[in-house]
Amino acid sequence: MLVVAVALSVAYPNLPDISALSDYRPKLPLRVFSSEGALLGEFGEERRNLTPIQDIPQVMKDAVLAIEDTRFFEHSGVDYKGMLRAGLANLGRMKSQGASTITMQVARNVYLSSEKTFTRKIYEILLTFKLEHLLSKNQILEIYMNQIYLGNRAYGFAAASEAYFGKPLKNISVAEAAMLAGLPKAPSAYNPINNPKRARARQLYIIERMEETGFITHAQAESARQESLKLRSASNDSTRVHAEYLAEMARQFIFAQYGNDTYTRGLNVYTSINAADQEAAYRALRQGIMNYERRQIYRGPEKFVDLPTDPKELEDAIDDALADHPDNGDVMSAMVLDATPKKILAVRQNGDSVEITGDGLKPAQSGLADKAPPHIKIRRGAIIRVVHTPKDTWEITQLPEVEGAFVAMDPRNGAIKALVGGFDFGKNKFNHVTQAWRQPGSSFKPFIYSAALEKGFTPATVVNDAPLFFDAGVTGGQPWEPKNFDGKFEGPMTLRAGLAKSKNMVSIRVLQAVGPKNAQEWATHFGFEAEKHPAYLTMALGAGSVTPMQMVGAYSVFANGGFRVNPWVISKVTDYKDRVLSETAPAAPTEDQRAIPARNAFIMSSLLQEVTRAGTAARAQATLKRPDVYGKTGTTNDAMDAWFAGYQPTLAAVTWIGYDTPRNLGSRETGGGLSLPVWISFMETALKGVPVMEPPVPEGVVNVGGEWFYDEYARNAGIASVGLEEHAQGAPAGLPDSGAATPPASEERNRILDLFRN
Repeated sequence: MLVVAVALSVAYPNLPDISALSDYRPKLPLRVFSSEGALLGEFGEERRNLTPIQDIPQVMKDAVLAIEDTRFFEHSGVDYKGMLRAGLANLGRMKSQGASTITMQVARNVYLSSEKTFTRKIYEILLTFKLEHLLSKNQILEIYMNQIYLGNRAYGFAAASEAYFGKPLKNISVAEAAMLAGLPKAPSAYNPINNPKRARARQLYIIERMEETGFITHAQAESARQESLKLRSASNDSTRVHAEYLAEMARQFIFAQYGNDTYTRGLNVYTSINAADQEAAYRALRQGIMNYERRQIYRGPEKFVDLPTDPKELEDAIDDALADHPDNGDVMSAMVLDATPKKILAVRQNGDSVEITGDGLKPAQSGLADKAPPHIKIRRGAIIRVVHTPKDTWEITQLPEVEGAFVAMDPRNGAIKALVGGFDFGKNKFNHVTQAWRQPGSSFKPFIYSAALEKGFTPATVVNDAPLFFDAGVTGGQPWEPKNFDGKFEGPMTLRAGLAKSKNMVSIRVLQAVGPKNAQEWATHFGFEAEKHPAYLTMALGAGSVTPMQMVGAYSVFANGGFRVNPWVISKVTDYKDRVLSETAPAAPTEDQRAIPARNAFIMSSLLQEVTRAGTAARAQATLKRPDVYGKTGTTNDAMDAWFAGYQPTLAAVTWIGYDTPRNLGSRETGGGLSLPVWISFMETALKGVPVMEPPVPEGVVNVGGEWFYDEYARNAGIASVGLEEHAQGAPAGLPDSGAATPPASEERNRILDLFRN
């Protein structure tokens, strides 16, 4: 006893200070939420959701006490009866009920290493007494239930409930509580996702213990044993909001402010993202890319594996092979067991059989042909991709090489409502919304037309859609003979028709008349960088560089009546106790944010409405069945980029599709065929229930004969025509220094306009 007393007197002063536990602050991850509070992302080594003891459901506490420490509220930290019972159980080779109390586990998990030495055990017991003296039983239990590691990067039972069942802890059932209570002993061995059989056996034992200790009735125990648990996993999680790119943007922003504390202090970041809009954008972009992929040549299986014939070895070989080729959302991996030109039999990682026949084989016909090259041939042991169709059949596919981006913003205040930076964040973390500098093609033309309105052009100005040729003396390099996309020339047409039909010759003549330098400067009003848009005539065809984020901000200027609003995504940051650290309130733009005159924005909206009514994006109004949608398609030279940028007065959105290393998308691929359907699909969800809105007519605009004009150009003033009287070399005349061209006789002008109106 004397030796023990001396040992204790020496050891006790060396115990760590545990006073901090009275204000328990574990490492808490950074969490990113939508505007409605849906979890978008979580960052940190430890997933943890700090939950006060009063908010932990009784059934969860009972399950833990039943298996870990039944006499927790009776002993003083060390359960001598329990230790004796455990020793006898081990001697009798019965199932051990354990000897460590919950207080001892807290001491070990928070302050001590996991090594099993006599010295560490002494310190553990001493710490246990110290904890019991300093803290109440409920405080100790609260620390335990928030601190304990439960696998799947989850710390604490609240995080584990989300990780394994995708539900808050408050909604846990007896069966689910028993499953979670089995994890502390061995989180890996009893993980219900990876080891369902062992986890089930452990769960049944805990249900039995809960019944024996009187925590639940016999009827509750029987019901819990029969309950079928729905586990959450990456492949079947349909409740998750896919906002990985947006969450990463928020993480970078917070890290720049808080450094490494970002991942431990429990910061909550609330964004402007609307969860329903975000999911609609994610689905629309993936569907658009996969529809494109169906039109591509089959590139062959991802890998070939030599499969054994023994059933047990076969199962293990399939599991190992498919583990390296995980499902990509709804694009799932499968192992081919047998393949003929008329049928493929395959199996997924979860053991489900897949049979592909009929139309489901069409995307991979080249891989089923008898003379298919070895690297394309679909045969036993091939790892392929499959999708489940709306007709409840299977279709073979392949992971796309093409990429895409989608971003939607409220033009009234700059709040980002949806952002998808690529096909899949796990596959490619490059955020194409903010990082991809691409040529905008014809989607840049509205900014040239906007500049033209300030130089005397009107929607009724007649421009010649006729061939152009610029020799080396003009270009300073190679001769240039631009073409329209369809290779056709339609002669004189109004500015309105030229934009609706996306006529390149019209845009070039307009830019030549306005002056490339003037247009370059005007583009900066929308947020574009002058150096990214050299002042040459190729600017008329969108040969500069933009990002999708720039484009959505620029089109928002037209949508909101001429104001430039800065995109923003973080609305509020709070600490783990929900105390506000910073906040951004949405605000309407003020006059000092005006980028272009209100009347310019109004007439441009009228022109862009024509594009969605009868132009290259006519499918927009036809599908959405509403007139208040505006926008412009864009396809770059050699079809390397496909765009659609457009808006409704409450929502601007931009879609881009292309390859990371620019290459031809296909001779028939356009912004109207590739990107517009993605935009429409998103808007069908986002505009549901939003009333049709007509923009108010601003001061300085008048309607004459069904067309909109600036007041000063309403009566045969301004520029009546461009390019109708060409020089011999074929180059159109520019504007005189006065800024206005001499109009033709009013009869001639009206005759031309009547032709195109009819």
